[in-house]
Amino acid sequence: MNITNLIKIALKALANNKMRGFLTMLGIIIGVASVITMLAIGQGSKKSIQSQISEMGSNMIMIQPGADTRGGVRQSASAMETLKLTDYKSIADETRFLSAVSPTVNSSGQLIYGANNKPSTIYGVNQDYLEIRRYSIDDGDMFTEQDIASAAKVCIVGKTVVDELFTNGESPVGKVIRFNKIPFRIIGVLTSKGYNSMGMDQDDVVLAPYTTIQKRVLAITHIQGINASALKEEYTDQAIDEISEILRRNHKLKPTDNDDFTIRSMQELSSMMTTTTDLMTVLLAAVAGISLLVGGIGIMNIMYVSVTERTREIGLRMSIGAKGMDILAQFLIESILISVTGGLIGVIFGVGAALAVNMIARFPIYIQPWSVFLSFAVCTITGVFFGWYPAKKAAQLDPIEAIRYE
Repeated sequence: MNITNLIKIALKALANNKMRGFLTMLGIIIGVASVITMLAIGQGSKKSIQSQISEMGSNMIMIQPGADTRGGVRQSASAMETLKLTDYKSIADETRFLSAVSPTVNSSGQLIYGANNKPSTIYGVNQDYLEIRRYSIDDGDMFTEQDIASAAKVCIVGKTVVDELFTNGESPVGKVIRFNKIPFRIIGVLTSKGYNSMGMDQDDVVLAPYTTIQKRVLAITHIQGINASALKEEYTDQAIDEISEILRRNHKLKPTDNDDFTIRSMQELSSMMTTTTDLMTVLLAAVAGISLLVGGIGIMNIMYVSVTERTREIGLRMSIGAKGMDILAQFLIESILISVTGGLIGVIFGVGAALAVNMIARFPIYIQPWSVFLSFAVCTITGVFFGWYPAKKAAQLDPIEAIRYE
């Protein structure tokens, strides 16, 4: 019997039991749709986190003072003064894998303009900080080297600061605000970046020359940290090795001494977040995959029922010349048709559900083509796997016993 006739017989058998066939497909439909939707949500979260980390500066390197023990008491890193301006200048002059370097100092306090005020943090940096943190100027200008050299009382503010201090909608450029009691003239406004993946408002920021914060706000000569940006993300490790070597030399540390500084990179954060989202995606897909298993068991169950109901038909076919392979192919084709049709419908529902999640819940999604193909391939294999045993049982029936079956 040729394959065309077998497909026609299989379609006719399914048409005679439409409701039963649909309910059997339903398990496959739900399984495939669940897998596609869950993978889309997991991959969407991963892409969103990677995008936000990239906006923060995926090749950013942060250098901070290290904790130390003095007189048997462990000092906190924030209390240490191990980083100096000479360290910043050495790193800026000697490294080969960095595109930008900025010293950082900061102070928390109250920003005041007229009757409006808000708590915030002012950061002392240089011009490279904008490149390192992927900031850009929306209005006005960045402060200059002359402003840094003269410790000028000028600053650049973020959108959140503008919205909360300048409630009448006027341009803040040229206006003077006070940080605690110190006046600062606003010379620029940063382009809005919104919240990052950790829930921090990137627009609640005030940038000023680092010399101004050192001398006029904190009255210190050391720096609290150094931010840098590798030439490319893949050069991050080489850049960290160079920075470590320079700082150990500057601080005259012996080979047996521990570092009195810490170096962190956004690459570490990106790797950690990616690992977490990958794990969550696998868990979501595994839970959704259980639906496919249940759907497969449903196919096996219904094929068993079909074999039992059509035992006499099988006996008649075999008695007029149908071979065991023909009977096997007939029932296997029915099983595959159920799973493939259910898979196609499941793909449509899965893609639709993922898009609905994105539009209604505003949740980031990313539908990868391989997830659709994988789900469809799995449901096809499921049809073959769970349909094989009932089909084989039908093929092994004795024609005489099958005809006598009531």
